Amino acid sequence: MTLSEDLNFAEHAGNVDSEPTYPVIFGITFTPKIIGILVGVVGLAGAMYMLLNMVMPAWDSYQQKQGQSNELQGQIQQKEATVKQIGKVKEELAQAKQQKKQVLALFSDEKTLDTLLLDLNRLVESGSSPTPLNAVRAKLQKFVPATDKPEIVTDGSLGAAVNGKLKRSSINVEIIGTYEQTQSIIRNIERLQPLLIVKDYQSALANIQATDTSGKPLRRVGAAPITTSFQLQALMPLNSEDAAAAAKAATKK
Repeated sequence: MTLSEDLNFAEHAGNVDSEPTYPVIFGITFTPKIIGILVGVVGLAGAMYMLLNMVMPAWDSYQQKQGQSNELQGQIQQKEATVKQIGKVKEELAQAKQQKKQVLALFSDEKTLDTLLLDLNRLVESGSSPTPLNAVRAKLQKFVPATDKPEIVTDGSLGAAVNGKLKRSSINVEIIGTYEQTQSIIRNIERLQPLLIVKDYQSALANIQATDTSGKPLRRVGAAPITTSFQLQALMPLNSEDAAAAAKAATKK
């Protein structure tokens, strides 16, 4: 081999080293830039695959669990509200029973009717203030029950809402005293614990002559006496037997 040939070989070798070769597939030369693009595309495709097949199902499952959690929380809050309402209802029921007890205490009963005559006579006597001998002293003249036993209220005289829910016992009363004494007695009757209604009130001058202990007529001192008559109605709640009888009577109408 000559020197010139050696020189030519060195030049060709230098050209080979200066132009590196890249793999070619399907006519595409895979340069570093092309390879970088392909790696990026593969990475993006992998990310999309993971997003669609792993992340999105996990997100959907999270959303479902979150919905279930919110639903359960709502049910818990609803049950807590129901428990509070039950406590409130029980408290209102206790208050209603207490109010009912207080209201029923205002009405009469069989026991108060038995002592009504004594109570009324005491009120009439207390209505007489200390007076001279020939002055008028209040006196209970008449105390007569109008009915043998209490009757159920059905005539609407106390309002339609009361019909069939209360019964009353009527008593005819007559007292003698001055106007001031009579007024005081009526006010005291209204203060009695059992609920009493005063009806058919009538007053007239009493034709009574003042006398001394021997029966000798005396000139009257002070106000003239009046005779006052009225009817006392004692209202009572119905017992179970009365309520059954009232319901039966209502069905026949």
